[in-house]
Amino acid sequence: MKDLYDAPVARRPGPHDTPARADWDEAGDVPWDVHARLGALGVWGFGIDEALGGLGFDDCHMRVAYCEEVAMCGATGVQAALNGRQISVEPIARLASSDLARRVLPEVLSGREGSSLAITDPSGGSDVAALRTTARRDGNHWVLNGRKIFITGGLRSSWFVVGARTGGAGLAGISLFLVPAAAPGFSRASVGPKQGGWASDTATLTFDDCRVPAENLMGDEDRGFLAIMENFNLERLGLACSCLGMMRVCLADAVDWAGQRETFGRPLIARQAIRHKIADMSARIDALEAWIDRLAWEVNEGPMPVAGIAKCKVFASKRLEFCASEAMQVLGGAGYLRGDYG
Repeated sequence: MKDLYDAPVARRPGPHDTPARADWDEAGDVPWDVHARLGALGVWGFGIDEALGGLGFDDCHMRVAYCEEVAMCGATGVQAALNGRQISVEPIARLASSDLARRVLPEVLSGREGSSLAITDPSGGSDVAALRTTARRDGNHWVLNGRKIFITGGLRSSWFVVGARTGGAGLAGISLFLVPAAAPGFSRASVGPKQGGWASDTATLTFDDCRVPAENLMGDEDRGFLAIMENFNLERLGLACSCLGMMRVCLADAVDWAGQRETFGRPLIARQAIRHKIADMSARIDALEAWIDRLAWEVNEGPMPVAGIAKCKVFASKRLEFCASEAMQVLGGAGYLRGDYG
């Protein structure tokens, strides 16, 4: 009887096969019509009123499915380019004045314009309470001074949710502002070449006596820190979902390659050591999927499972690291190439 593993394995396109992603990566950009096509599907409108261009309902399971699918189709750079606005639209919907939200959100949610969250200072990184960008009141305006770095989508966004210090040191003196790219005193530049995520533009923002109207203050003065922290919860869960999507791609590519690649007269997938790697990757995917599904249910039921989401994000990133490493071991030299092998 012919050994099952001697049978040739045909190359079948999977859901993660998106030929354009390599071109977008090399170009360092995702065409804006792709943003508009996704916007027409409403993927950035969860939990946002229909009057503002949103879906008018929220379901965390649907958020999870979307984040995972985009990660499978475009790896990190493409998903960051497309979803950079996602972490800024909810603060706009919750905290901006109704007039400002009605003017900004329909254009952003439709994909016709972009928006970015601008929190990270060069000096503070993820230590939000230590940010140094300042904002002072001057009549009917706020005047911002400082810099932001690693701002996803910052080169093309039309609007920025900016964290700035309006009070004393620490978390109690931070406020949020909605800053248009056309504001006087605002400028931006690329952070430069990156090791990965080429398709996503990443910017440094400079505020040099940048003036915005007083009504562009979002929420209460000096109370922006908690709003930022609340916004990070769903971002963390989205990152865990993205890890899950990328883990699936690692597994699929490893299985596909192991079925095609022959060594010493047999496919790699016939080797027990390779099958162990594939089984270990699959088990970690199953575990993460179950945890994410549980967290999505908890988000829908309330209250927000903050600790669980934080732990899941760490768990997911470590499991993705494992799956990427194991997939590289299966692919060997082919894993270091951009594009098809042979």
